[in-house]
Amino acid sequence: MPVGCVIHGQGDLRVEELAPPSPGPGQALVAVRYGGVCGSDLHYWRHGGVGDFRLREPMLVGHEVVGTVLSYGAGASGPVPGTAVAVHPATPCGVCPECADGRRNVCRDTRYLGSAARFPHVQGGFAARVVVPAEQLRPLPEGLDLRRAALAEPLSVALHAVRRAGEVAGRQVLVTGAGPIGCLVVAAAKAAGAARVTVTDLLPAALRYAQTAGADTVVRADDPDDAGWPSEVDVAVEASGVAAGLDTCLRLVRRGGVVVQLGMLPPGQSPFAGNLVVSREIELRGAFRFDGEFDAALELLAAEPSFDGLVSAVVPVREAESAFVLAADRNVSCKVLLDFAG
Repeated sequence: MPVGCVIHGQGDLRVEELAPPSPGPGQALVAVRYGGVCGSDLHYWRHGGVGDFRLREPMLVGHEVVGTVLSYGAGASGPVPGTAVAVHPATPCGVCPECADGRRNVCRDTRYLGSAARFPHVQGGFAARVVVPAEQLRPLPEGLDLRRAALAEPLSVALHAVRRAGEVAGRQVLVTGAGPIGCLVVAAAKAAGAARVTVTDLLPAALRYAQTAGADTVVRADDPDDAGWPSEVDVAVEASGVAAGLDTCLRLVRRGGVVVQLGMLPPGQSPFAGNLVVSREIELRGAFRFDGEFDAALELLAAEPSFDGLVSAVVPVREAESAFVLAADRNVSCKVLLDFAG
């Protein structure tokens, strides 16, 4: 029997045997090899929800998954069985005003793997066998192995955030927060031609991973006397998900600069230096998920073996809870993968 990681409530993660799924019309059956533990997965496990999305039923988590095509349901086609693929986790509705405007990442009726945003919840991809819409499969570019390809989803998030910032080539960029997403924003900014990327975080281990990702300067966020602090930057990406990070971005971005809020802030109201947005004409932009960036992420991963350094551990699925504990400890880990082989 295939197994999967199901969260039943706050602090209640179980590895369960699941009935083997069969692909229906338009669907593909995929043998999952690796799944990346995301911050949202950790929130469902630790808090029973992400922001305003609360668990109301047991949910198979996970949306960063790669594997091999096994078969197709009626009327479905795609990469031939046996092909290594990454799974794009989003299924936009295609008909809402946002989809019509080319902004499918903010579709008001999207389905996203492992999300409690709607009820019944959309079950996720942390299972040895999963069924997904065939159109969500992406064959891996030549030279890209499944392990590194597991970074495609979070790298897509980072690429979208950098694109939301506008032109970054030749510019000074600040990234607050050196978690997995923050580190991938560093890589995305450097790939887009940023002249210098400065990263702030509270944890030395996280800053070391940021350097692995290509950061030019790293700064302890709690050390105002650190010589690495820039006097100002052209673009700032807030990737920590805390109000203090947004405050730092607003205070260090130049007049007329751009701040991209990528980290998901806590539910409810968050204080920020709103007067600076007015007096300095700062452009404050949100960045949520991604769309076409998924294909660009796969190409970038194939071209850059250095991304391997951001995978800090690969843990067998039967030890999923220990993997979640490790992923939650940013003193030692960056991206933790579950291995569904065997």
